[in-house]
Amino acid sequence: MTKPIKVTLYRWAGAWGPFKVNIPCGECTLTKDIIKDTFENELADVKVELEVKDWLSHWWEPLAKGAWHAPILMVEGKVISQGEALNRGVLVQSIIQEWTKRDTMKGNVVYGKATCPYCVKAKKLLDEAGIPYEYHDVVKESAALYRMIPEVKAHIGLKTPVTVPQIWLNDQYVGGADNLEKWLEEQKKLSIPDNVVDMERSA
Repeated sequence: MTKPIKVTLYRWAGAWGPFKVNIPCGECTLTKDIIKDTFENELADVKVELEVKDWLSHWWEPLAKGAWHAPILMVEGKVISQGEALNRGVLVQSIIQEWTKRDTMKGNVVYGKATCPYCVKAKKLLDEAGIPYEYHDVVKESAALYRMIPEVKAHIGLKTPVTVPQIWLNDQYVGGADNLEKWLEEQKKLSIPDNVVDMERSA
């Protein structure tokens, strides 16, 4: 079982010696609400564990990582935000980057966007071939975009621009629409036994 991604929020609260925080932090509350909503929506399929700590009672922990201004948010011990209400895009990207290290792409997956003719072509080819697949629009789903980019970069290199569609079939990276056509042709060849003669080609 894949271990959950650990997220730690240090909020402006707590006590240390004679000092005590009596005024609640509005940005800390807002950050916690953003985290909860992001977990339920963009990151619904990702295993995440949230720990909330009072900053004044644990100030030395984030300080050791260079953070001192609550709200402080850390993902797997790395500071991703401090001193202001959380940007949910930063949270999604940070968690997905960690998740891709632990969870490999499985099944048949197509990443694309509605305005891309090559994406339309790829889906049509798969539909005609009767191959079921999971489709994600990277414009509408930020988690899908952040998941796709590091997965693709691992195959094409960090400096090569990422385009759509990006396709995985049978747990293997295929690539774009042109590569899909080649892949489907290969599957057709593999499905024809060696002792069968193609009458059209032999005529």
